[in-house]
Amino acid sequence: MTTAGDLRKGVRILIDGQPYEVLDSNPMKKAQRRVVMQTKLKNLLNGSALERNFHQGEAFEEAELTKLSSKFLYNHRGTYFFSEEKNPSKRFELSEALLGNQANFLKPNEIVDAIVFNEKIVSVSVPIKISLKVTEAPPGVKGDSAQGGTKIVTLETGVQVSVPLFVEEGDVVEVNTETGEYTRRVE
Repeated sequence: MTTAGDLRKGVRILIDGQPYEVLDSNPMKKAQRRVVMQTKLKNLLNGSALERNFHQGEAFEEAELTKLSSKFLYNHRGTYFFSEEKNPSKRFELSEALLGNQANFLKPNEIVDAIVFNEKIVSVSVPIKISLKVTEAPPGVKGDSAQGGTKIVTLETGVQVSVPLFVEEGDVVEVNTETGEYTRRVE
């Protein structure tokens, strides 16, 4: 059993028989009252977000989820298609709404972990850091360096990221998939 004090980012719990993942949690204390955990949760079955407060004594059942190594194949009109890594004939699809921000960092033939709940694939887990090639980059113009010298580039998946001025078209950069921020250039 998980208590309200154990709710941290990434913890998966059951609420009303449905699996939820904690996206954010902050303890809040008002005057002489007990601590309340303010949380933002994501329903793993339909992708909807929910904000909810939990009191100190509340307990939850942990969601029993398993992981299955899978390969991303392609996307078409907001639907993303995957197959099991070991058995390519077993395919499944997930909607863009269910994948959320992770959909921006999927490239064909990439290996991801599919999350299984009650023998049904409900989501995928993308690695925290991923390397992507820069397809479009404006020239880096030196000037006002008070902003730290950044520019917006387009990566091979179509997502746009802010990077330092020295990054050029054709470079491979590492991006944090949780925040969508540039971390480093890969040599």
